[in-house]
Amino acid sequence: MQSTKFYIDGRWVDPQERRLLDVVDPSSELPLAQISLGSAADIDHAVSSARRAFSQWSDVAVQDRIELLRRLVEIYSARIDEMASVISSEMGAPLTLARTAQAASGLSHLRIFLGEFENFRFEDVLSSQAPDDRIIREPIGVCGLITPWNWPMNQVCLKAAPAMTAGCTVVLKPSEIAPLSSMLFAEFIDRAGYPAGVFNLVNGDGPTAGEALARHADVDMISFTGSSRAGAAVSRAAADSFKRVALELGGKSPYIIFDDLDVAAAAARCARSCFTNTGQSCDAPTRMLVERSAYEQAIEAARAVAAEMQPDDPRKEGNHIGPLVSKAQFDKVQELIFAALGEGARLVAGGPGRPADFDKGYFTRPTIFADVENDMRIAREEVFGPVLAIMPFDNEEEAIRLANDTVYGLSSYIQTGDSARAQRVARKIRAGVVRLNGASRGPGSPFGGYKHSGIGREGGRWGIEEYLEIKAVAGWSRSAA
Repeated sequence: MQSTKFYIDGRWVDPQERRLLDVVDPSSELPLAQISLGSAADIDHAVSSARRAFSQWSDVAVQDRIELLRRLVEIYSARIDEMASVISSEMGAPLTLARTAQAASGLSHLRIFLGEFENFRFEDVLSSQAPDDRIIREPIGVCGLITPWNWPMNQVCLKAAPAMTAGCTVVLKPSEIAPLSSMLFAEFIDRAGYPAGVFNLVNGDGPTAGEALARHADVDMISFTGSSRAGAAVSRAAADSFKRVALELGGKSPYIIFDDLDVAAAAARCARSCFTNTGQSCDAPTRMLVERSAYEQAIEAARAVAAEMQPDDPRKEGNHIGPLVSKAQFDKVQELIFAALGEGARLVAGGPGRPADFDKGYFTRPTIFADVENDMRIAREEVFGPVLAIMPFDNEEEAIRLANDTVYGLSSYIQTGDSARAQRVARKIRAGVVRLNGASRGPGSPFGGYKHSGIGREGGRWGIEEYLEIKAVAGWSRSAA
């Protein structure tokens, strides 16, 4: 990996301006690597490369593009331990999680897209009533991909694989906080043999490189994952050129527990999911809503999980949690913990400050608050740390009202022994994903949110369609075809 270079037009190249940034190991607070911060000129260089490559790449046979994706899968699979190690170092995920979830999620998406493209129809007849109308799905063009630090390969693979295999060319700007895994991915792309200009990578910050990419007139689409605040800025920058914008943003996901099942087991699942990845997941269930008759039982079960999932060295194997990704993130989480205490929430586990055994690193305690009101900051703002807010409800209608009383709508979770009620409540929740009684999402399931949680869907055939334009052609000659 060339840490201070960018991958543009099939080569590792020097930046146009020399602006360096340390990538910090969040467990030690020491520099891990040094990267270059890209300028608008670097973005222009990458976009020009992608634009030149697009005309030829979009004409490459779909099966040939699929074969390149298959080669990418082989390379990624062979080097997945290397990818896991890089992710663990740059953003603090414990090594077990980095391998089995972080790196593995990227590989899983690549494999799922392989299957989806094998069966995807780029051309079709409109209907039996209109046999001379042809619907053609064409690649949208040059795509700017802006990805976050919290699940780096999950998001890079969700965006780059469908875009490139659909026939688009891409410019990736990963988070400058955790860019090394994306640079390793660029090496995989190079080894797979993708033509020059199909995939380009420029590191940089949001206000400079991200803004330039979103605003660039030769970029046809922006796909962004990050905070709702940054998503709004990307939308504003993209507006003047009328490019397509896909956004996967924040969440404040409710986890509803009724009293007609094993409440302790359900509450423990919620707490583990909330604390996994040190709470740095947009779909983390950070609001536990519990039927009042089971309220204290749920609190005790969650408290036990907090005692088990204590912070430790991310380079160790195990089910512990690692540090938060940066000082800025640590400070934000601490601020919201203090805000919850000030607003009168009951501290059940954890609390402010580092755990007792740590005097360095951005480690924080798994923290639980009970008796939370839905107008408290801890209930309304996305903490993005291992902090769980618990509140009671008295009936189904109140549970639905509390769950929907948020500007977000990414994910939600429902736990009940009554399958009819589970389905009834699922239909009432304003969120893009609903999981009933711990069920996992199936391969290729669409992911995205309502309201401030975003626009569009990623994953499976929905993720492919994001990168395609639809052309309707009337009077198509079937004999000529």
